[in-house]
Amino acid sequence: MYEAPKQNDALGTTNRGNPCESGLCTLCSSDCKGKCETWLSSLLGRKLLYPRNFGDTTSGSGNAVAEGIGYHAVRIQGYAYGARGLTDRLSTTSDDRTFPNVDITTRFGQEVKTTCRLPIMTGALGSTFIAAKYWNSFAVGAALCGFPIVIGENVVGIDRAAVLDNGRITSAPELDRRIAIFRRYFDGFGAIIVQMNVEDTRNGVAEYLIDKYGDQIIIELKWGQGAKNIGGEIQVSDIDYACFLKARGYLVDPDPTDPAVRTAFERGAITSFARHSRLGATDLSSAGQVRDAFMGEVARLRGLGFKRISLKTGSYGMEALAMAIRYAADAKLDLLTIDGSGGGTGMSPWNMMEHWGVPSLPLHAKAYDYCRILTERGIAVPDISLAGGMAREDHLFKALALGAPFAKMVCMGRAPMIPGFLGSNIEGVLRPKRRAAVSGHWDHLPSSVKTIGETPESIFAGWEAVRQKVGDAEMEQIPFGAVAMYGYADKLACGLQQFMAGARKFSIDQLAREDLMSANRETAEVTGIPFMTDAQHEQAMAVLNA
Repeated sequence: MYEAPKQNDALGTTNRGNPCESGLCTLCSSDCKGKCETWLSSLLGRKLLYPRNFGDTTSGSGNAVAEGIGYHAVRIQGYAYGARGLTDRLSTTSDDRTFPNVDITTRFGQEVKTTCRLPIMTGALGSTFIAAKYWNSFAVGAALCGFPIVIGENVVGIDRAAVLDNGRITSAPELDRRIAIFRRYFDGFGAIIVQMNVEDTRNGVAEYLIDKYGDQIIIELKWGQGAKNIGGEIQVSDIDYACFLKARGYLVDPDPTDPAVRTAFERGAITSFARHSRLGATDLSSAGQVRDAFMGEVARLRGLGFKRISLKTGSYGMEALAMAIRYAADAKLDLLTIDGSGGGTGMSPWNMMEHWGVPSLPLHAKAYDYCRILTERGIAVPDISLAGGMAREDHLFKALALGAPFAKMVCMGRAPMIPGFLGSNIEGVLRPKRRAAVSGHWDHLPSSVKTIGETPESIFAGWEAVRQKVGDAEMEQIPFGAVAMYGYADKLACGLQQFMAGARKFSIDQLAREDLMSANRETAEVTGIPFMTDAQHEQAMAVLNA
């Protein structure tokens, strides 16, 4: 099993806990004082692409043939000539073949295209309290950067202030708040995607959205995610709130209305309650029935007026993967997000995260195979977003190339949340009157931040770029977490441009599986990506035998 290194001496990064393949700690804490690569990127931006202490150090990589199957065992090709995707915009002289000229914008959708400044989107930020507390940073950051943000399931159902009349929403303050914050800074790039599960469908979320926002919203149906094979969960410590959630129709475990449970809670033996969503499609017993129900729901949503519809599926087996791709194709959906195991979450059973489902690389490789099969039959497949443990610019390149030409986006769950946490903690110190409002944990700047700076202008590499974008007056309203996200996104964007320039691909649509090679034979067998010394062997022989 691959284990990511805990420290990177060249970059000066370290993980507080055990790192995942993504480079994030398995348990990412909102009060963390640093400093994994994503954490530090949020402050330094593109500077973190390079080794530290230039002029006093040299650095070297510890490359070796990788063990195990995963994105770590996929390597990126570089080429010695060419500039594909550049000629339509610029000449092909060496002066133009520079990485800033790489176009990393992307588009997805059927009749209505959604354009994004960089090929990423957030994972679903739903009913977890951490999503609500840091939403301002997440949403403003996504809008300023120009990529889609997803409002996850159950946001209305857990909102005590939401009003339901005969089981249908008539007022949804928290949902409205989240949409309004993004739209304040939305400038035509990115989108708001609102996810629906069983409870959301019953509560009339789709009807509420279309009546209030029209076609400004992308609606997303949810089959699952890469962290769990049951519905969404949150944990609550207030027994009255737990009872409220049960009255709203949720499964709450243990049952807060059980007298024995209430007594145990009062005595301190039980301290919290888990709220669960229902499993979907439990009344269906065949793929054919699922297809009919799915197509019927899509038709219902289109009948309501939704012009853009997406589907999010998890790391189920091959049948479910094929169903998701084929049904999304038949329904002409705008986007299909495929989330492999290795994905993150706010709260899922730990051993479920560790032991269920298909890991990201094998799942994504198979998704490409199934898309190609349909394409060869003349069936147009939906645009794809790949998810499951992505955090760095090399992950973006690898996923987009692996899924090319079908993959248009990479869905990132936990990674874009880190800038929100970090920026909020810094804002709570530098603007102490706003500490509670931004959910800041710190009362002073730790040394990991003070070595960079002690004012927002000196701490955040993205500060001036955001200020120029919004103006001095509006800058007072921008959460520091959004500025941190801007710096992190800038690092991802620049790093992706550099990888693409080295592969001589100057636009996203030029990426191809030939831009990758497998670092071991096992990965080559699973993905169909040739082993390093097999890749381009025929071209090499043509050169030698010329």
